[in-house]
Amino acid sequence: MKKLLIFIIISSLFIVVRNNTVKAQVLDGIYEKEHVPSRKYIHYYSLRESDVMWEKRIWRIIDLREKINHPLYFPTDKIGDRMSLIDLMIWGINNEGITPYEAAYDDRFLVPMTRAQIDQNFGAGQRTTMIQDAETGEMVEKVEEIEKNTSEIKQYILKESWFFDNQRSVMNVRIIGICPIREYYREEDIDQNELLRKKVFWIYFPDARRILANHEVFNPFNDAESKTFDDIFFKRMFNSYTTAKSNVYNNREITDYNVGLNALMEAERIKYELFKMEVDLWEY
Repeated sequence: MKKLLIFIIISSLFIVVRNNTVKAQVLDGIYEKEHVPSRKYIHYYSLRESDVMWEKRIWRIIDLREKINHPLYFPTDKIGDRMSLIDLMIWGINNEGITPYEAAYDDRFLVPMTRAQIDQNFGAGQRTTMIQDAETGEMVEKVEEIEKNTSEIKQYILKESWFFDNQRSVMNVRIIGICPIREYYREEDIDQNELLRKKVFWIYFPDARRILANHEVFNPFNDAESKTFDDIFFKRMFNSYTTAKSNVYNNREITDYNVGLNALMEAERIKYELFKMEVDLWEY
């Protein structure tokens, strides 16, 4: 009886070890990805005020409906370690200490936001409605929990500083902040006649680079060549259009004084100004 008991215990331990070994060998792919999770972002080089000969503040919009910008929008639901940019930003706020700032007033990162305020900007939270009880016929309250829908983020605002570094003789750009824009319809707008846009929060971009650098995005050309969100922004692998530049009129936007085609032409003019500024410095 004693030998039988020992045999059963040893057999059980063998099965447990074997099952754990099989589970450890299951891999969704042909190798374990170690490069991206351990990556460090490239720090900006030190910059002094005397190094900057010329500077201009630019605001631009990244529209996620453009094909080149799809890696920032998809996947709308997390797939393995991959997630969309907005889901990564919210994960960073909840788990990595990234600070969101109020976007309703300005973009100077002055007023920190709470998670409850972010949920409110997404239209999430508890909602109380009155419904008729099937048994009594009386109207009773029903509390529903509304989850935030991050797929409603269709655009991002980038706040940038373009500058000419006279120590290195190069035109350069640094992203200062990023703000997701939510596009949605009111619940009572059944026919979806009025599209609403809302700035959700501002993130100080240099503070977010540490999580952008070790989260992978989809590379449509090569699954073995891993790219990160930081690569997309650092290497300017996105398309966007200019909405404003720093000006004396309270930093007004282009749409405040131009509409339609004229607004697009004004955005191109500002883009050309940046190009012309650098070219003219080397003209003899």
